[in-house]
Amino acid sequence: MAGIGVKLGEYRLESLLESAKLLNSTLKRDDLLRHLMRTVMGRFLVGRCVIAIQGDDGVKRVAMARGSSGLTPGSVFDGDAARVAGLELFYSIGDPASPIGVLAISRPSRGNLEVEEEDFLRALLGLAASSIANAQAHDDAVRSNRSLDQKIQELRALLDLVRGLAATLDPEEIAQMLMLTLSGRWVVRKYALATWKPGQPEILRERGMELAATPELKEKATGLPDAQIADAWPVPGALLMPLRNGQETFGLVICGPRMGSLNYGEADLEFGAGLVAQAAVAFENAWHFRETLGKKQLENELALAAAIQQGLFPSQLPEMAQTDIAARNRQAKQVGGDYYDAIPIDRAAPDAPHLLCVVDISGKGMFASLLMSNIQATLRALLSQESTLPVLARRANDLLHATTPSNRYATAILVLYDPVSGACHWVNCGHNDGVILRKSGEVELLPCSGLALGLFPKRTYEEQEFQLHEGDLLCLYSDGVTEAQDLSENEFSLERLTECLRANRDCPSTAIVDAVFYAIDEFVGSAPQFDDITLMVVKRGAKAS
Repeated sequence: MAGIGVKLGEYRLESLLESAKLLNSTLKRDDLLRHLMRTVMGRFLVGRCVIAIQGDDGVKRVAMARGSSGLTPGSVFDGDAARVAGLELFYSIGDPASPIGVLAISRPSRGNLEVEEEDFLRALLGLAASSIANAQAHDDAVRSNRSLDQKIQELRALLDLVRGLAATLDPEEIAQMLMLTLSGRWVVRKYALATWKPGQPEILRERGMELAATPELKEKATGLPDAQIADAWPVPGALLMPLRNGQETFGLVICGPRMGSLNYGEADLEFGAGLVAQAAVAFENAWHFRETLGKKQLENELALAAAIQQGLFPSQLPEMAQTDIAARNRQAKQVGGDYYDAIPIDRAAPDAPHLLCVVDISGKGMFASLLMSNIQATLRALLSQESTLPVLARRANDLLHATTPSNRYATAILVLYDPVSGACHWVNCGHNDGVILRKSGEVELLPCSGLALGLFPKRTYEEQEFQLHEGDLLCLYSDGVTEAQDLSENEFSLERLTECLRANRDCPSTAIVDAVFYAIDEFVGSAPQFDDITLMVVKRGAKAS
């Protein structure tokens, strides 16, 4: 009998050690409690179990319950209510003089616990107390670090934007930078910005909502505080922030409701109002510069930028197996900000993988051409070193951020294409959705999956995959295609682009590109072209003769 008792003690000791390993294998409190509950209920064959943990306020609350109605997680633990629910045995978790919690179980079906079983249970709860305390300390540290990290990110965003705004003299770039920062910070899908400075062209940037600079809009903006949550107009929960210079209100910024049922807090209102105030100063500086800049200086800059940019586009696209590819760019001004390329990887051969890209560079003029040159050189240099698009995009982003002013950046869609198999990997860095038109007529999109290149350092990018089959068509383009406007400011839109692709899908890629440009010209009529238009079409199949 003595030998059996020794073996039984050793077995329980081994079980206790195994439980200790499991309890110390994670810092997630709920995982610890689940293991503790499973161990107790399974070992002692009890049907009801409740674990209550003491909070910072000294009150014990139910953290986990099974088999006991009325004792729900989050409720205050009450011993009398626990007994009514069928819980008869109560054990302290940790030092009984100052426990961090309590374990309550029903009496086992076979009767009371034996002395040795109670010793095992108390030892297990002692181990669990240390693990739970560690988990709670870890949770507190994570919450503190998350709060601190948020403050640091807000400060960095503010400093980066202020530095960028102070350096740029293009009102459109200021608007784009401001809205990219705000929408990226709060992950909003709908936003709008409108300005109506007398003597200056109106600026209007919209996504998911319309915000024409009407007299009613100006009246609403004039009476607003620096930041206010909307009750109804334009949508409930939107954040309204007027652009002001002293007492003059010359614009309005609207950020739609946040995703995931999140609300704007006081810190968000303060952060947004600060950014918008800095942007208002930058708008005034940019407009003043526009008024005073001499025509001769502008012409010299454009001539130099045009000379730099002339050799950046490929003179002809490479031949690729089972592929018909064509691309075209039409600049809105003498010097544009769009760029496209098809770059062979490892070796120049029809069966070699190629990087297909369309890039939209912030602004126009000298800086745009220089940044275009920088991006072209960066991509070609990195392609010889990096084998995956996420790493390529991350390193390109960091290099561009380190070597260009903070107000210079580029949206880009990068597709790694294998002409032999049709396999494609892609990364969308703040760019327009790429379009896949399947042979069946079905349309698939390649949506934005990361921030623009060069905007902020140390960003990561997600890679996704798709397959181009015989008869499928891939279209990459800049926002000058879908946002081309007629005289009534109606946009050409993604829908019209896909309709045009579908209507001309049986044509060679060159003819498809021409058809899209023709459709855009027909749509806009006599309206001027405000943005560069760039389009690349890739057809899977034998190259049309």
